[in-house]
Amino acid sequence: MQFDVVIVGGGHGGAQVAVMLRTQKFAGSIAIIGDEPELPYERPPLSKEYFAGEKAFERILLRPARYWDEREVTMLLGQRVVSVDPVGHCVTTDSGATIGYGKLVWATGGAPRMLPIPGGDLPGVQGVRTKADADAMKAASETARQIVVIGGGYIGLEAAAVLRKAGKAVVLLEALDRVLARVAGVELSRFFEKEHRDHGVDLRLGVSVEAIEGDTHATGVRLADGKVIPADLVIVGIGIVPAVEPLIAAGAKSGNGVLVDRFCKTSLPDIYAIGDCAAHANDFAEGAVIRLESVQNANDQANVVAKAICGDEAPYQALPWFWSNQYDLKLQTAGLSTGHDQAVLRGDVASRSFSIVYLKAGKVIALDCVNATKDYVQGRMIVTAGLRATAEQLADTATPLKALLPD
Repeated sequence: MQFDVVIVGGGHGGAQVAVMLRTQKFAGSIAIIGDEPELPYERPPLSKEYFAGEKAFERILLRPARYWDEREVTMLLGQRVVSVDPVGHCVTTDSGATIGYGKLVWATGGAPRMLPIPGGDLPGVQGVRTKADADAMKAASETARQIVVIGGGYIGLEAAAVLRKAGKAVVLLEALDRVLARVAGVELSRFFEKEHRDHGVDLRLGVSVEAIEGDTHATGVRLADGKVIPADLVIVGIGIVPAVEPLIAAGAKSGNGVLVDRFCKTSLPDIYAIGDCAAHANDFAEGAVIRLESVQNANDQANVVAKAICGDEAPYQALPWFWSNQYDLKLQTAGLSTGHDQAVLRGDVASRSFSIVYLKAGKVIALDCVNATKDYVQGRMIVTAGLRATAEQLADTATPLKALLPD
């Protein structure tokens, strides 16, 4: 088989490359190689609406089957690329198939980072990355009496919220001294800790997991202090491992993922990489090389690549943004708060509708908005503009954030 563009990975980024190529009137042949049997679907609902049973799988498909057929996008599903030949311009899958490409787009994301501890691979220890993961988690949670969630990031908190709404006993363990420590400031962390505790989550901070107990199935989580927490199901949400091994083996430059330039090109000819697995220099991180695990990043980088393939090359400069739904709370984040030296509260935390504005050297670099969509929408504008403002100006809820922008 030979295609003008081969996309490895059937997630948000991979699907968006194909969508944008056809939108740009690209007439060449396109194939998506996906290691799951399903057509491309939304990932965020796996730990939220899909897990909770609020959305059927058909409702989280990125496009219906007929869309791909009508646009002549070949789906090669249920197979994984195991090697890349950058000289011969071809990839080999675990089924033994060799597929040639003109341009290759690597959009594989990553695999759930699991616990490298005794019992970490027992049945009943579950990561959250795919539909199969979510299905297994849903099935196990129906009969589980007590569930331990390891990891206080978005995935862990979202799963805990769904489980509590279903009436399950939940213990959430976080190794650091606060939840969301890598992505938010202290005040937001404390707010979500209180929310989860108020909803009945047994949240424990600063704890280290030593082993998973059990012979043929997980029965408990043993902590470093020797205490064992009984568990019928253990959900692990501690990040991902970028799925880039075949590219690295082929000679691509790497560093916490595969390195790409401002046009999402890898160091290998005619090979791009996008999404969770792509390490790139980001303007909103002061040029630092980072990976962004978000739908926004995957989609925006996909658009950059599709346009470049069509001859309209422009660098990736999109503002990072994220969201998380927990209970009746909608958290929306604009920008990257890492390295901030000031955090300004806008609104009243007790009202459960407020924003936290992060500054560095007097410049607004990010906002976390809880049930405050107007602040989020206008916050994106002021972060993009690099607004400089005082704490008093930003804290004044009577003044719209966009009013602080210069004329």
